[in-house]
Amino acid sequence: MFRWLGALAPGRRPAITAATWRQVREIDALAPQMETLDDVALKRLGRSLSYRAKAGEPLDSLLVETFAATREAGRRRLGMRHYDVQLLAGSALVKGAIAEMQTGEGKTLVATLPLVLYALAGKGAHLATVNDYLARRDAEWMTPIFEALGLKVGIVESQMDFDARRQAYACDVTYGTAKEFGFDFLKDRLIKRQLDEGNRDLGATLTGGSATGSAKLLQRPFWFSLVDEADNVLIDEARTPLIIASPPGEAQAVEQALFRYAALAATSLEPDDDFEQDVQKQTCELLGRGRSRVRAFDRPPELESISLLEIYDAVERALRARRFFGRDRQYVVRDGKIVIIDEFTGRAAEGRTWKDGLHQAVEAKEEIEVTVASGHAARITIQDLFARWPHLAGMTGTIATSAGEISRTYDVAVAVVPTNKPAIRQRLPAMVCADQAEKFDRIVAETAEMHGLGRPVLIGTRSIDKSEELSRRLEAAGLSHVVLNARHIVKEAEIVSQAGQLGQITVSTNMAGRGTDIKLGEGVSEIGGLHVICTELHDSARIDRQLVGRCGRQGDPGTWRQYVALDDDILIQGFGPKRAKRIAAGIRGRLGGNPEPLLRTFKRAQQRIEARHRRQRRILEYVERQRNEAHIQMSQDPYLDSPS
Repeated sequence: MFRWLGALAPGRRPAITAATWRQVREIDALAPQMETLDDVALKRLGRSLSYRAKAGEPLDSLLVETFAATREAGRRRLGMRHYDVQLLAGSALVKGAIAEMQTGEGKTLVATLPLVLYALAGKGAHLATVNDYLARRDAEWMTPIFEALGLKVGIVESQMDFDARRQAYACDVTYGTAKEFGFDFLKDRLIKRQLDEGNRDLGATLTGGSATGSAKLLQRPFWFSLVDEADNVLIDEARTPLIIASPPGEAQAVEQALFRYAALAATSLEPDDDFEQDVQKQTCELLGRGRSRVRAFDRPPELESISLLEIYDAVERALRARRFFGRDRQYVVRDGKIVIIDEFTGRAAEGRTWKDGLHQAVEAKEEIEVTVASGHAARITIQDLFARWPHLAGMTGTIATSAGEISRTYDVAVAVVPTNKPAIRQRLPAMVCADQAEKFDRIVAETAEMHGLGRPVLIGTRSIDKSEELSRRLEAAGLSHVVLNARHIVKEAEIVSQAGQLGQITVSTNMAGRGTDIKLGEGVSEIGGLHVICTELHDSARIDRQLVGRCGRQGDPGTWRQYVALDDDILIQGFGPKRAKRIAAGIRGRLGGNPEPLLRTFKRAQQRIEARHRRQRRILEYVERQRNEAHIQMSQDPYLDSPS
């Protein structure tokens, strides 16, 4: 009934065992007793459990009673009683596992189980998710359960002041984003350093405390963190650095001039003649003719002191920004700023910037203000941040295929939790098309057919521009629909929640794969449920699985179909331009036959990209480890840059 990937986490006990099932039966046996308690008695029980935890009683011995009380609080306050499989997932999380739960299996409700148990000790339990909206939504939704047991809930959001943050961290349970937890950690580290150096006024300024009194830290020592969408946070974003920048120096005008000059020079250079590009590595390198042309360009006076080598590097960055970073794909321009689009979630990654001058190169390309890279007052990666919690667990719909990497990096087990009801979604034969135009024509035709039956259709795309191109084609065909991408973030939950209604058509980027449940409208089950169309393969198979998982939730009926085309980006990214061209020519002669062998070629390209990304993460992990060791030697603090 369940599977555990124990071989991929050496030295760790399985997260779901026969003993876990015995605990579930014991929790079930307590249900009649819990139902006899009135609200006051239930809250008194919660406080009694907290007293025992604070007195040093092991949490394992409190698990059965705590889970039973939490389950009763959910039934009583929200009308949501944890299923047995949700209790299994909760137990796995308590043991420090990453639990894979299929879409629609109730991860938000499951989270209350380990959060309550760890909160009993009075040291604070954190839930880290990917954006402020989800943090507030889940916290407000689940607060009645925590309050029924006498626990307080806090929410940390990006626009909160210091006093509100301190109050949120002082609560028994705190919801927030990984980014906010990380930046608040860095602020506390800066304060500690400044106070150690005797600069009490600066410490007070950073934390909003008194200039003459002791500055207050924002956070308590870390105890337990539960990471929602764990694959995105702990793998995709693991090496993303969180940085508190130092003020820019006097070289600002020179750097801005260099980026603008490089962007202009890049527009007149020709591929193959002036520079070589590596599509797979996404790099550009100037050739001899290109360097000669760059030297011949008129340079502004600000660059008189800049060496040719620096100018070549800047032009190569500008070429990379022009060739591989497209508007409405990798980023959008919003209020005169570059906002990165997270390739794995499809959401706007507010506050994130590309490193090594690439962000500034994109700004120069778009002819907006160039934000000069500044020094780092404090810095930490997501991976290093979560390594600091003594107790770490996570939830996601797709982690099994990355179990080896996450087990090696975080020393956690991976538990694949069985579904409450058997999944009955059906996969329809794949479609392999000659080009994007043919693919979109077929998708529009299939959408019209499903819409004619009254079935809701969810169409997943890789980028904003493709979602909008498909939207134009649907509009031309007279098919009413809604579009969900990073331009419509405010209405995300509303759009996704309606995607299962009768006759609804939704075109979405990766955003539709996470965060909000798609429930079927009245009568939709009887006509086949939600139909999902995958318009191409993503760089990671996990993203494809997330999209497919939107249909067939909780035993609902549903179907899905995978579309690919010979000019899809994945072939070029996986095999390189020349080999991809040969492979596409070979496939072209076999179109119209069995699509499955042809689809396997696209899958191999995807696997090559995934392997390359894993290697890159391992290299970055090694570099970060070396950097931390160097800082330990210099300052005995691997998370703060030494003061200049």
